Amino acid sequence: MSATAVHSLWTTAADPIGKIDAPKIEYAQLSPMLIVIGAAIVGVLVEAFVPRKSRYYAQMFVSVVGLAAAFAAAVALAADGYGTTKARIAAMGAIAVDGPALFLQGTILLAALVALFTFAERRLDPAAHGNRVDSFAAQAASVPGSDSEKAAVKAGFTTTEVFPLLLFAVAGMLLFPAANDLLTLFVALEVFSLPLYLMCALARRKRLMSQEAAVKYFLLGAFASAFTLFGIAMLYGYSGSMSYATIARVVDGTITDVTPALADTMGNDALLLLGAALIVMGLLFKVGAVPFHMWTPDVYQGAPTPVTGFMAAATKVAAFGALLRILYVVLPGLRWDWRPVMWGVAIVTMLGGAIVAITQTDIKRLLAYSSIAHAGFILAGVIATSPDGVSSVLFYLAAYSFVTIGAFAVVTLVRDAGGEATHLSKWAGLGRRSPLVAAVFAVFLLAFAGIPLTSGFAGKFAVFKAAAEGGAAPLVVIGVISSAIAAFFYIRVIVLMFFSEPRPEGPTVAVPSPLTMTAIGVGVAVTLVLGVAPQYFLDLAGDAGVFAR
Repeated sequence: MSATAVHSLWTTAADPIGKIDAPKIEYAQLSPMLIVIGAAIVGVLVEAFVPRKSRYYAQMFVSVVGLAAAFAAAVALAADGYGTTKARIAAMGAIAVDGPALFLQGTILLAALVALFTFAERRLDPAAHGNRVDSFAAQAASVPGSDSEKAAVKAGFTTTEVFPLLLFAVAGMLLFPAANDLLTLFVALEVFSLPLYLMCALARRKRLMSQEAAVKYFLLGAFASAFTLFGIAMLYGYSGSMSYATIARVVDGTITDVTPALADTMGNDALLLLGAALIVMGLLFKVGAVPFHMWTPDVYQGAPTPVTGFMAAATKVAAFGALLRILYVVLPGLRWDWRPVMWGVAIVTMLGGAIVAITQTDIKRLLAYSSIAHAGFILAGVIATSPDGVSSVLFYLAAYSFVTIGAFAVVTLVRDAGGEATHLSKWAGLGRRSPLVAAVFAVFLLAFAGIPLTSGFAGKFAVFKAAAEGGAAPLVVIGVISSAIAAFFYIRVIVLMFFSEPRPEGPTVAVPSPLTMTAIGVGVAVTLVLGVAPQYFLDLAGDAGVFAR
């Protein structure tokens, strides 16, 4: 074949068949996510160019401004009607800007801002070599106990990279519940999971345990991501599309332009059922529902406590948002198939989390099993399959996230020579040694237990009411029984703090800086406000409970 023939082939192949349209992106409507990603990139540049002495303050400034600006943007969009009348699909069908997305984004941003204060706390540990230290390793790359680690501590290094990592995780979490096609969902899942795996390994004390937690989380998370991806491939094979709306139409059978290839795969229900099951499985892993909960207690115990608080609150909000959108927008036509399965998952999650928590002796593991039980309670709202179900889940997530961050912030204050004193026996008599800290922790525990006049009661009441009206009354009975079991171990900790003798060699309560005080104060305020006067926020969640399709 001559060179000219090859050349003519090349030129004909390269001729534009049709011009490729530039993507149409609505930047204003995506601004909450874009601001956080921008702040995260600035944070990376700060690490590269700002002198080590000034990095902590620069990162704090960038992170607080980024999260506050993104929250303002989300509120502005909601005020402009994008949560209700103007709800729409933006970014060429990839991202939904609607009530649930904006409500969950606002919750995640506020929770991240409060969690950021616990990240920045530097007064709890005694100063090392004249330098204040935070909860994170001096130099993450050095081997625990090695000379290089000792040198890094002596030089006063701090891992300020946690701030951009936090922002990248938040950016992924903002995208996750707003994703409107399966590819965006998967990208968001990876964007927020990878920084979390890293942050779990960065504890200053108990570094080996922290690294073990990170490896467990990473391996199990990689499995869950693989299941999700496999499910996405199957749903794509079934429907010939990644878009939520198109898949929903194929599942319902309301699609009009059926090609012969699509007609072949549409008849194959195995692809649909397996694909849906695998995607939901990946999301239930992130939520920490039984039987995909095995990572939760180990990771919560091993990760630095500020990271545990952030992860326990924000990841649940993002993952439940995505789960709601998948079940309500993509698979409403499969409701008769997924509801019985979700019933089973919700029952074993509520009972499993509550019963196993009774046997725990470590406060962080106890809170981990408590979070598993809460995942079961929230699933009761998901099962309701009604607008009330959506709004009750949104309210519960908002209430739960602040209680959780507050509770883990209190855990950081109780210390002995080895760092945080997380063994329950160390908490005996805390109410006599430090009545205020014990009282605040008791408020959070009562909220977890769902005692009236706390946000936990309002949340549980809303979720159970929606489930009962949605025809899941037996589930509500089981939910109330598990709440009673759970109340036992919360009350047990309160009794231990207030009605037992303090030990002479017991832990001390560190005096935090205003940062942690703010985080705990916000937690208490939200717990009491949502408990005493929840109606405004229930209405807000009710207005935000409609998905754009």
